[in-house]
Amino acid sequence: MAHAAFVIHSRPYRETSQLVEVFTREQGRQSLVAKGSRQPRSPLKGLLQPFVPLRLGFAGKGELKNLHHAEATAPAIRLTGTALYSGLYLNELIYYLLEAHTPFDEVFDAYHNTLTKLANGEGIEPCLRHFEFYMLNILGYGVDFTQDALSGEAIRPEAWYRYQPESGFIALEQAEPGAYPGDHLYALAELDLSRLGVLASAKRFSRQALGPYLGGRVLRSRALFIKGKRGSRSE
Repeated sequence: MAHAAFVIHSRPYRETSQLVEVFTREQGRQSLVAKGSRQPRSPLKGLLQPFVPLRLGFAGKGELKNLHHAEATAPAIRLTGTALYSGLYLNELIYYLLEAHTPFDEVFDAYHNTLTKLANGEGIEPCLRHFEFYMLNILGYGVDFTQDALSGEAIRPEAWYRYQPESGFIALEQAEPGAYPGDHLYALAELDLSRLGVLASAKRFSRQALGPYLGGRVLRSRALFIKGKRGSRSE
């Protein structure tokens, strides 16, 4: 059986092969051995790259399966600049948040659509926030933006709230650093990111909400993005 897939990570394995992490539509995240893929004349050499829509054939009984066949089903999704770092960030979310060998066909489609939007020049921040919120909800980590997690009362647009990880939003007597305005929370409930202030609140919330599930890891895509920005400033 062939599987729609994207490569999300790869590394050298032995002398001429690779260990390839792929995200498939039908069987979720899989670890594959691509034998001989680093040989100069291997047809896989330029194929097993991120953001290339693939159809893969693989088999095996253990955690690590053998790749038998790979073909591109469409040209590579071309990401450059900040969009490229954003695509790498999506790959890290897939790698760290999704359980291996579990189908997430809707997540696969959302991932593919987000990559396409990034390649088409749509706003990077809204694209990432939409995907992060989607991931939180699909994995059961979402929160209610319209109800106080402590009192159970409706969020008041004029009030201020702090985020309690893995619980929700709790009312404050007054504003404090990092607090969320109630009207921003209602906008987040509707995924209305048209205001810059709400977009900033969405980014802050995503980092707070995803943090516990990323295990405190420093994501490589963020480190590369910061390094790239520093390099451009020094030129």
